Amino acid sequence: MSLLLPVVLLGMLLYASFKRVMEYERLVVFVLGKFHKVKGPGIRLVIPGLQQMVRVNLQTVTMEVPSQDVITRDNISVKVNAVIFLRVVDPQRAVLAVQDYLYSTSQVAQTTLRSVLGQSQLDDLLAKRDDINAELQRIIDQQTEPWGVKVAAVEVKNVDIPQDMQRAIARQAEAERERRAKIIHAEGEFQAAQKLAEAANVISQNPAALQLRYLQTLVEIAGEKNSTTIFPIPVDTLGPFMKGLFSK
Repeated sequence: MSLLLPVVLLGMLLYASFKRVMEYERLVVFVLGKFHKVKGPGIRLVIPGLQQMVRVNLQTVTMEVPSQDVITRDNISVKVNAVIFLRVVDPQRAVLAVQDYLYSTSQVAQTTLRSVLGQSQLDDLLAKRDDINAELQRIIDQQTEPWGVKVAAVEVKNVDIPQDMQRAIARQAEAERERRAKIIHAEGEFQAAQKLAEAANVISQNPAALQLRYLQTLVEIAGEKNSTTIFPIPVDTLGPFMKGLFSK
């Protein structure tokens, strides 16, 4: 029994000394509180009592930014939330430079979201989402870079607009569609008038074309099985009769 106890203690010490580090992890090792080195994946020796370690995950972390109340540049109150994709690129700085890099990044993202969207108009927030996402990613990544954290992407998820503003946007969209419809109708009338003018020029150059067009119109009327057929008579033909009528 006197030999068994030291063997058991030695075995427990060795078991506690060897750490399994996954491929996506890094160990930040301290010796008596002083930074020593960063150890990579595999079986690593960490002496209990003498050395301390902090595991750092290098996988991409998806962080949701809570909904923020934002007043846009055109004085419209909206609720906006976003999602951030980040990962640690320098485990040493992620442990030494900041106490909790996830919490700190979340706070930076919330303040940056309010600041950037507060300088944008509502139309830009709805139509230029990619530009705003790129600007958010640039600013947040610039502030987290000293912590060894890389912000890969920022995406604005939902933009909650007040009901009265939604109705105003709907009326604006309806008016825009009516304006486009009127413009298209006017352009159609203009093109039709141009084609009619070109046709009149062609007919005026060849009087026989008018007679052919007249006969074609009669054929079309007769094809509809109408009981009444209208024959247009030139005014010049009725001229002598009108003169004789008024001379009396």
